[in-house]
Amino acid sequence: MAASSRPRTLDPANLDPLQRWLASAVEASRVEITRADLLSGGAVQENWRIHAAIDGGPRAGTHALVLRTDAVARLPMSLDRPREFACIKAAHAASVLVAEPIAECADKSVIGAPFTVQRLLSGTAQARRIIRDPDLAGFGPALAREIGNQLARIHAIRPPNDALAFLPLPEPDAVGAAVAEMRRALDKASEPRPALEYVLAWLLSHKPAPRPTSLVHGDFRTGNYLIENGQLTGILDWEFCHWGDPREDLGWFCARCWRFGNDALAAGGIATRADLLEGYNAASDAPITESELAFWEILGAARWAVIALLQGQRFLTGGERSLELALTGLMPAEMEFDALEAIAALEAGRPIP
Repeated sequence: MAASSRPRTLDPANLDPLQRWLASAVEASRVEITRADLLSGGAVQENWRIHAAIDGGPRAGTHALVLRTDAVARLPMSLDRPREFACIKAAHAASVLVAEPIAECADKSVIGAPFTVQRLLSGTAQARRIIRDPDLAGFGPALAREIGNQLARIHAIRPPNDALAFLPLPEPDAVGAAVAEMRRALDKASEPRPALEYVLAWLLSHKPAPRPTSLVHGDFRTGNYLIENGQLTGILDWEFCHWGDPREDLGWFCARCWRFGNDALAAGGIATRADLLEGYNAASDAPITESELAFWEILGAARWAVIALLQGQRFLTGGERSLELALTGLMPAEMEFDALEAIAALEAGRPIP
């Protein structure tokens, strides 16, 4: 059940169709892919590092690229590659620190599934390496402030937006839409989750006053951004992008499940919530207070519990024999506990533990 046993979409032994397609996409006379390596991570999607020698056209030269395509079984709440690519293009146009979007392909005949191509960014995204870096105390607060700044730029993208017209507006509101999506996913689960159902009911009965709808990354956390020498170099994994409440991204970033054990630093295991919000509020026209985040951290715990259930279903019924997916499917109870503990603390007037 090793990760290498999972069926893959791209076949590195048959790159001719991809080379021909890429040559046409970048207006080159010829493209030779000298190497294609599967990148680590990407439990939802496949990411390949492509080394390409391009002859002719505006991109002539050697390039390190990333090809991103669906894994064998796609999560129902994730975007397909063309829609994700459109969100990345919108973010790139808004000066968000994202890899340059180069081309997209909807033709399944090229590699077996739709895919996108972006420029490869330098840096590491390995969450446990980041939060255990011995220099974290020195660079963590500034990194969190820059992350807050980037989130504010994402949230400045608001509807109506013709390029993102395919994204549905949250109905009846951002919380209601999020809970409805999670309940639809729970309906497909192989076993009942009464604790999670309680959390979802609590969220609906305690939802805060809405904020103006904005673009939400949907999975902005430690592990989905790149750093190099303590500096942010790029934001990854936009497949959960949607219209919603901007506080959702901030709560997700601070949720306990994404601190990777470094609970003393609530903002992604790298800094304090105050550091994150300092960078966010300096760049946003709609400042957010620290007290607002508790609700959204609980929603984040519930959402990750649901996604973990779906990942486990990919192993049980989706045909992906992966130890990573199997173990992820055992994690929802931990998130249920985190959410229930946070709810109890809030109702008792105590800080979230």
